[in-house]
Amino acid sequence: MPPPPPLPEFNKSVNLKYVKLGYQYLVNNILTFLLIPITISILIQALQLGPAELLNLYKSLNFDFIHIMCSSFLIVYIATFYLMSRPRTIYLVDYACFKPPCSLRVPFAKAMEHGRIILSSQPKAVSFQIKIIERSGLGEETCLPPAIHYLPPEPSMAAAREEAQMVIFSAMDNLLKKTSLKPKDIDILIVNCSLFSPTPSLSAMVVNKYKLRSNIKSFNLSGMGCSAGLISIDLARDLLQVHPNSNAVIVSTEILTPNCYTGNQRSMLLPNCLFRMGGAAILLSNRWSDSRRAKYRLVHVVRTHKGSEDKAYNCVHQEEDPEGHVGISLSIDLMVIAAEALKSNITTIGPLVLPASEQLLFLFSLLGRKIFKKKWKAYVPDFKQAFEHFCIHAGGRAVIDELQKNLQLSAEHVEASRMTLHRFGNTSSSSLWYEMGYIEAKGRMRKGDRVWQIAFGSGFKCNSAVWKCNRTIKKPVDGPWIDCIDRYPVHIPDVIKL
Repeated sequence: MPPPPPLPEFNKSVNLKYVKLGYQYLVNNILTFLLIPITISILIQALQLGPAELLNLYKSLNFDFIHIMCSSFLIVYIATFYLMSRPRTIYLVDYACFKPPCSLRVPFAKAMEHGRIILSSQPKAVSFQIKIIERSGLGEETCLPPAIHYLPPEPSMAAAREEAQMVIFSAMDNLLKKTSLKPKDIDILIVNCSLFSPTPSLSAMVVNKYKLRSNIKSFNLSGMGCSAGLISIDLARDLLQVHPNSNAVIVSTEILTPNCYTGNQRSMLLPNCLFRMGGAAILLSNRWSDSRRAKYRLVHVVRTHKGSEDKAYNCVHQEEDPEGHVGISLSIDLMVIAAEALKSNITTIGPLVLPASEQLLFLFSLLGRKIFKKKWKAYVPDFKQAFEHFCIHAGGRAVIDELQKNLQLSAEHVEASRMTLHRFGNTSSSSLWYEMGYIEAKGRMRKGDRVWQIAFGSGFKCNSAVWKCNRTIKKPVDGPWIDCIDRYPVHIPDVIKL
């Protein structure tokens, strides 16, 4: 008796990829599939009725003038209430990023030489800095402010203000030029800078420089870390909801001059290796007249705070070492608390953006783990179905690696973050806008594309902003990437031997 024919292998007979696509299409369009047969049935029944039957049906409803007027009034009232109560649409008209001059570049050779001179009595600290730079993912073109180029560095209040003026005024000038916005037409101004908070404030400096209106609503945010840029977006959104026919200018930056650390504690040397000059100016508007020229529409802003105050403080804070040197301290627990904050943020934003197919899979996974008490691996939703582009805060290679792994993103999805870190370094709250600029400079932004900005900061905060592209964006003719975009992306080795 001949042996029975072997059963076909499931993986070869059915392409699992198409099974998953079919499931997603069915679940995400379930309402359409249910409504189509109902609509067709109603149309068939209506077509089978003759003119006389339709007339009798109308007469049987017993409509009179009072009924018609009351129904019309109710419809108008409901429509008016809906239009008045729904949130105003917030548009991102345009933005501009600061591009440091080439004279402020800090190539590896210069960074090593300065480190050996400044820390000549601390060879272990120099060796530590070199190891960090080798693995940082930074390139040779990142920049530091003029005061840090001196030997030894000469941080002062005057030098810090000069850096602030260079970064903020340059970004503001570029924004005003790109948008044809007159300073007198600015209704709301928000400036965020975490580490440098002088008196008069940076927002007052901008008001005085551009002779803004005396009744402008001005805000200065400090001490909120690298996620302050999205906190500013959230604040601007709230203000624009209650002030109709208005616009808001946001300036996001970090001033490095007063925070240059010259001691030898490793946790405080780390920021010297990663943070670089940068800044961005963003124009938001709730005016309908700006809807056509605006680049993006704000869809969601989600802010989450995770971890105890002690843990958060120990991860990112400013302190003074025993020798009297002041700097920013980063602890090894940073990635652990960042992961907790990201998980909390994903839990909040997931239901807002994920399609029904992914939400169902996540729900089934959760129920299976809770009810059956099985050690199932938690299902990570496929956020690639919700977004076309990802802008992850370029805080360091470890941050980008962890998010790429946890969110199961491809190399192309994190390309903008890696290349921004390589070209400009960690520019704190403004890094998200350099990444957005990279995507635009590559010509990848199309009408309808969705962008997810993710930022981490002290506190410990993980903030998200979701944007939808308003129009297909042509490759810009200016901006921070204009002279180097053709040679990106570049290969970034795990370790660069110096």
